Amino acid sequence: MLTTTTITILLAAASLSLLSIVAACILGWANRVFYVHVDPKVVAINNALPGANCGGCGYVGCGEYAEAVANKKAPVTLCGPGGASCAAALAEIMGVEVDATYPYRAAIHCSATWKERLGRAEYHGEMTCAAANLVGGYQGCTYGCLGLGDCVRACNYDAIHMIDGLAKVDYSHCIGCRACENVCPRNIISMIPFKSDRMLVVACSNRDFGNDVRAVCKTGCIGCKRCAQKNDLIQMNGNLPVINYDLYQPDADYQPIMGNCSMESLFFIGKPTPKDLAAVADEEMPDRIEADFKTTVDDTEWRG
Repeated sequence: MLTTTTITILLAAASLSLLSIVAACILGWANRVFYVHVDPKVVAINNALPGANCGGCGYVGCGEYAEAVANKKAPVTLCGPGGASCAAALAEIMGVEVDATYPYRAAIHCSATWKERLGRAEYHGEMTCAAANLVGGYQGCTYGCLGLGDCVRACNYDAIHMIDGLAKVDYSHCIGCRACENVCPRNIISMIPFKSDRMLVVACSNRDFGNDVRAVCKTGCIGCKRCAQKNDLIQMNGNLPVINYDLYQPDADYQPIMGNCSMESLFFIGKPTPKDLAAVADEEMPDRIEADFKTTVDDTEWRG
């Protein structure tokens, strides 16, 4: 004869079994009703992306960019961290051909350090570029680097630093995520295609006339147009020269353009080539090395 305890246990077991069956049926029904189809291409593209979720492609994250590529609403070449290999992988998934791609890296269009900026005033407000940009008279130049490090704080890759009040990019760490470009209130940071280890840039953003530039900066471009007259690569946008990187040839000799710039507002950024390093290889080093954050290559033609 079954005892009361045994009956209670059996009823509990039966109830749990019945509840399990009901729950399984409900979950199975919900799985069918609320199932969201995922395009296999989206999954494959997302797996091929580096997963940085940096937003440099213009989308919220890698997942959203993967959907845009799969739906043919975005090109396969937008992933800066992934570079050419990632673009090739996405092109293979999509069954398309991809032209030659280049990694995009940050370029600082200002070369003036603290001592080279004129008309600076004391500033006691919030120590951010966004706040200082709203205050008139912080420094004479209303185009140049504010030097308060918003770009440094925005970079998750330790690729940009403030040295003597000027943003400097460490190209061994920069992945082209655009975080610094997006946060700069004066828009002096842009992403340029690195067609070689070093790239020529215009290191000024001042669009004023020459005398006005000289009044606020010791290194600013004075808009003399001599660089544009020397090479079609340089085009004038008002008083400011702009480099057309579509015409940029990595093997071309741009020293004549740089030598024609009286303010030295044109220089190379990136890594020195073996030729550059060989040019200074025979120079004697001083007995004591002073930490001045520059080398002989910096003194000749390099910044950034």
